[in-house]
Amino acid sequence: MTEATARTVPEASIAPAAALMADHARAAMLLALLDGRPLAATELSRMAAVSPSTASAHLARLLDGGLVTVIRQGRHRYYRLAGHEVAAAIEALSQLGPPAEVRSLRQSRQAAALAEARTCYDHLAGRAGVELLDALLREALLAEVAETGNLAETSETSEAGRAGRPGRAGQPGQAATARQRGTRSGRGTPGDGAGLVTGKAAVRYRVTRSGTSALAPFGINIEEILASRRRFAWACLDWTQRRPHLGGGLAAAITARLFELGWIERGPRLRSVRVTPAGRDGLAATFGWTDG
Repeated sequence: MTEATARTVPEASIAPAAALMADHARAAMLLALLDGRPLAATELSRMAAVSPSTASAHLARLLDGGLVTVIRQGRHRYYRLAGHEVAAAIEALSQLGPPAEVRSLRQSRQAAALAEARTCYDHLAGRAGVELLDALLREALLAEVAETGNLAETSETSEAGRAGRPGRAGQPGQAATARQRGTRSGRGTPGDGAGLVTGKAAVRYRVTRSGTSALAPFGINIEEILASRRRFAWACLDWTQRRPHLGGGLAAAITARLFELGWIERGPRLRSVRVTPAGRDGLAATFGWTDG
């Protein structure tokens, strides 16, 4: 290995992306784009509290840096995040900074709405998202991946098959199983910051046999998700709840289906969503989700 190669191979530099995110206006734009929907430069300039010309300059830098992409429709240009990897980085950085100071009733309502339910780029987050992961684990539809485990589990000797799938809340054995899963996942009470990693690596999940039986009629093609290059299912620490919600390709597919069914809908505030009455019933019947 040459000296030049030795200087460039070992690690990727985080400095360029970090420098792009360090500016307050650009950070505000990136946070707005976590909604997952493309936004015009004029909308982003208003959200970042800068002039349209300044916003255009910032967006050009984000575009050159590969953090955003642009969609052209006639004379109009709309910007969106370059992908879920960028969204994951932004969400992770949200864990490190102090909470934004609430200075008005409008900001207070916005914060409450985002904490209740929102999109984390393309998957459900907030209290509703945390409860969805809780329910999937509680009902043994998902299980943690062992070091050599498969993400899609269909054999009769899967965890759910060996133990017998726990019933809905209140049936024998269900509470203990949920507690055991919570301990292994590092899950905890709100405010403890647990749940993102174990002693070795970030927590990943597989679909159990019972999960396949529940997700297929719901409209989720597990094989298609597994065939994609995206991470399948993992614990994404929620910055408002300090506990994990479900991230990855499976979470994105479930969230897209929830929108299609009208079980969740866009809220009045950017990134916020609302679980509809039909959604509360459907989520409870399909996944064992509880409201509050």
